[in-house]
Amino acid sequence: MPHHFRNRPRVALKGRRLALAAAAFLAASFTQQAAQAQSPWPQAKPITMVVPFPPGGPTDLVARVLAQKMSEQLGQSILVDNRGGANGNIGATLVAKAAADGYTLLYNTSSITLSPALYKSVPYDVQRDFTPIALTAVVPLALVVNPQLPVQTVQEFVAYAKANPGKLSYGSAGNGNVTHLGAFQVVRAFGIDAAHVPYKGSAPADVDLAGGQIGFMTDTINSVIPFIHDKRIRILAVSTARRMSLFPDVPTLAESGMPGFEVGAWQGLLAPTGTPPAVVQRLNAEVKKALQNPDLRAKLAQQGAEPLGSTPEEYGAYIRKELARWSSVVKATGVSLDQ
Repeated sequence: MPHHFRNRPRVALKGRRLALAAAAFLAASFTQQAAQAQSPWPQAKPITMVVPFPPGGPTDLVARVLAQKMSEQLGQSILVDNRGGANGNIGATLVAKAAADGYTLLYNTSSITLSPALYKSVPYDVQRDFTPIALTAVVPLALVVNPQLPVQTVQEFVAYAKANPGKLSYGSAGNGNVTHLGAFQVVRAFGIDAAHVPYKGSAPADVDLAGGQIGFMTDTINSVIPFIHDKRIRILAVSTARRMSLFPDVPTLAESGMPGFEVGAWQGLLAPTGTPPAVVQRLNAEVKKALQNPDLRAKLAQQGAEPLGSTPEEYGAYIRKELARWSSVVKATGVSLDQ
């Protein structure tokens, strides 16, 4: 028998083995995919929590603390994905278009209710494209002044500003930022004549406030705590409904001539519209459980953040109220972030 004919059965056998191995691999892959599809949430794969702001900022710090605790409770990894830019719109748009399966979540801030008023159009609709899960925390604002100003109270500050019209300026973390809009409301409520100076973030604004280049701000409490402790900045009031445990002797703005005033850089958790109700309810329960954890509460307190918690329905109602509130404030400022 010719030599090349003798090798044919061996070649055919090898080919058959390869085919069987490939078939077995495909079968295993399909079985795994089917198992994942049938796995109860959240067992199929890690959850991605999109934070629409850079790493290391006040929102990111709170999100990571919450993600870690929820991950421990769920027995599933929660990966924090920072997608900063455009006042939070880049990250929000990503989640709005994601699969509504409970594996992609948005850790949002009050910016999601500011953007519709600040831009002529945004690529998502807050109420149409997202399912509320829960309010998580709020970072209050503080009315702070340069310590060289001869004022110790809000009343003294207002009297000084009115005695020196046009001489004071106030900073913010940027045009249309909650720190800008908070200060604008203070200025308007007390009839103060002061110029707005927008910065690229709180950090440079705080430095200039301490240096006297600007006179006052309403900044997030976690940004100004080090300056307050070092007496480089003086705190006059906080923007919470009740006094803060961190500063029990500091009055609220509501106590100081702005009845009912409350504002802060609040945060929450959203999912794409269409996420199964059972998953939404489970996430809500896990958020509430995490926010009751003493270790987590201590970590939030260190950052000046206050835990909140809510039902999905309460969070939805809160978003609607904030959309209306900030639409009115932004319209009064005349500010727009469209180029």
